[in-house]
Amino acid sequence: MKYFKKLVGERIYLSPRNNEEIEQFTKWLNDFETTDYLGRSANIVTLEAEKKYFEENNDKNYNFFIITLENDKLIGTIGLENYDSINRTATLGIFIGDKEYRSQGYGTEAIKLILDYGFNYLNLNNIKLDLMSFNNRALKCYQKCGFKEYGRRRKCKFINGQYYDCIEMDILQEEFKSNYIKNKNIK
Repeated sequence: MKYFKKLVGERIYLSPRNNEEIEQFTKWLNDFETTDYLGRSANIVTLEAEKKYFEENNDKNYNFFIITLENDKLIGTIGLENYDSINRTATLGIFIGDKEYRSQGYGTEAIKLILDYGFNYLNLNNIKLDLMSFNNRALKCYQKCGFKEYGRRRKCKFINGQYYDCIEMDILQEEFKSNYIKNKNIK
């Protein structure tokens, strides 16, 4: 497995995704501990379906693996999808699939890296995301990164016999003030 240090942070780097990790992603996307928080537990993900998703979405979106600097371990994924160059918008998607690396700040670091990339290299003006109302861990992380709630779709996700709200959040270019990418040439 080859990873490339596109966006380097303090403890992780973001590497362009490749299809060598399809089996790992299929495992994560069939695990309720991952998919409940994504609102995707009803989905059945096969190796073939995940391979097709990788092939169809890698070229038109900005998708990355989240890799630890210490030991080059794949721990999750992050991406900017629905990229709109005219309106300068995109949608953030992230999950830490490796349970040992959750709630340790890796997601926050990955988000700050991709926000730096999105605002300072892709010239985006607005990056949005959606999350499940019960996902307090993610809500705190997004708020720490500067996202603000702008809407809520009530009882729109059905998980384990119950309906939940979906929270919509975004951040503007003018609200993002820091540089997190450590391997920039121009400071």
